[in-house]
Amino acid sequence: MNAPDPLVPADTAVPEGFRPVRIGGLFVAHNGPLFARIVGGRLQLGFRVEPRHTNPLGICHGGMLATFADMLIPCASMVHPGQERRFLPTISLQVDYMGSAPLGGWVQGEGEVLRTTRNLLFGQGMVTCNGEPAMRVSGVFKQGPLFSEGAADDPLGMFDGAL
Repeated sequence: MNAPDPLVPADTAVPEGFRPVRIGGLFVAHNGPLFARIVGGRLQLGFRVEPRHTNPLGICHGGMLATFADMLIPCASMVHPGQERRFLPTISLQVDYMGSAPLGGWVQGEGEVLRTTRNLLFGQGMVTCNGEPAMRVSGVFKQGPLFSEGAADDPLGMFDGAL
């Protein structure tokens, strides 16, 4: 019998209700996959820490977590009531690392829109790993052009027409 590969997480399951999402272009597609679900009208975004996401200590690289944080608030805005689906280039992103995300861990975040103006969106979010705080994030995003991809009721392509 072969011994398990220490570089492959033992638990690769995605928590119940999460579905793959198609967001962020080729960069996020290459560094993902990302998964999402909507609970109580709020978006939850997540990913499983794979070997390619880790630093030399075997924990999720801060750059991967920052990339995830950079996607969290704009994605949350897409399901925010009354919010138009726009490309939201980052103006400012503040990330506070609060804990690590080990190989195989489930990283999950929930973001919220705090305020919008004609040109800007302000938001914040909290990210956990395996249920423990991993980082908090806040950001300011430019209100860019409207997105045309994704149905109005499925802006992240979560349901592949299954609605």
